[in-house]
Amino acid sequence: MSALVRLSLSLEKPLLDQLEMLVKRSGYTNRSEFVRDMIRERLVQREWDEDREVVGAITLVYDHHVSGLSEKLTDEQHHHHRVILTTTHVHLDKSLCVEMILVRGRASEIATLAGRLRQYKGVLHAGLSTSTTGAHIK
Repeated sequence: MSALVRLSLSLEKPLLDQLEMLVKRSGYTNRSEFVRDMIRERLVQREWDEDREVVGAITLVYDHHVSGLSEKLTDEQHHHHRVILTTTHVHLDKSLCVEMILVRGRASEIATLAGRLRQYKGVLHAGLSTSTTGAHIK
């Protein structure tokens, strides 16, 4: 870890009040850690915006009774095999499944994969959780 550096900043009182409310509601014990996490979040977003190598998780909830859907989802994943690290499949009930697909690669390819998977008939929800390899936010 780097040495800590203290800094000061100026905020309007209403904005400071909003910051204090966010810190408290988020469960942080101090402003510093909250601000550090806000900065890290912005850095991760920049990695995605700049199409860097990133990691993420695609979550799919779908009805496996929809004709041909499982095969289409598998084919799509095979087409993007270079970015898929692992897939976990869980049966939620007699017709619904959830898949978690852990991915690593260029942000644009991951976003394309998530977009293609969500478009299939029978996919009830598709979410993309974005993160970082950590290389650029140390």
